Amino acid sequence: MQIELDGYDRRILALLQEDASLSSAQVAEQVGLSQSPCWRRIQRMKEEGIIRRQVTLLDRKKIGLNTQIFAEVKLNAHGRSNFTEFTEAIRGFPEVLECYVLMGAVDFLLRIVTADIEAYERFFFEKLSMVPGIQEVNSIVALSEIKSTTSLPVVR
Repeated sequence: MQIELDGYDRRILALLQEDASLSSAQVAEQVGLSQSPCWRRIQRMKEEGIIRRQVTLLDRKKIGLNTQIFAEVKLNAHGRSNFTEFTEAIRGFPEVLECYVLMGAVDFLLRIVTADIEAYERFFFEKLSMVPGIQEVNSIVALSEIKSTTSLPVVR
């Protein structure tokens, strides 16, 4: 269910997406509200689940995760009947940052990060290919990153 947001809410969300460490006073000043109403809006959006959590974003390359792989996974007929087992296995792999169910020729798209191609090869053979029900995996190596953001386009 979509929740109605006014202009203040949207500007607050845009600011917090860029820097979640801003205090409610700093946010209030930038959006043109006093601190208390701004704080109440932030709290309401947390309670309503619009703001799910606040995290620290890391630069993956600076911590040695230099390789990013997109893996298209196709399950066999038996694998599709065990959807839950597949999703639980994927959730247990820290290398998998994102997993999407798709319509079309493949069943899932995974975004995976590893230190290098050799580390991905180990992950593939020791973990991913061992998940029951997988028929095919097509791995695509990302050469460079043109755009990567966690910010949703909330300001209209």
